[in-house]
Amino acid sequence: MNARTLLRLTFANAASAAYLGLVGASVVFEVTAALFSDPGIVGVWPFLLTAPVSLLAAGIIEAAWGMDASVWYLASGVIVSALVQSFVVGALLEALRGRGRGLIRPSRG
Repeated sequence: MNARTLLRLTFANAASAAYLGLVGASVVFEVTAALFSDPGIVGVWPFLLTAPVSLLAAGIIEAAWGMDASVWYLASGVIVSALVQSFVVGALLEALRGRGRGLIRPSRG
């Protein structure tokens, strides 16, 4: 798989773009709520939208740094989780459309 295919599956299809837009909107809403008032439970939405990968990343971060982990580690976990899941959504869309043969090439040997 080359970089062009990776970028196409992660960003350049309707399903992945909608998913990343939804995650981005939830992050913007969380930051806005935190700046202007008490965010309350709003901060859980980016984690839920990027679950299960973000929950796994949060568990790894908590195991590595404990409860003293910076918020930036958790935010980077959400970002990486959103990108991983966007790629998976794009790959599933390609497979459902019947063009998934180019994702994995059989070995010739």
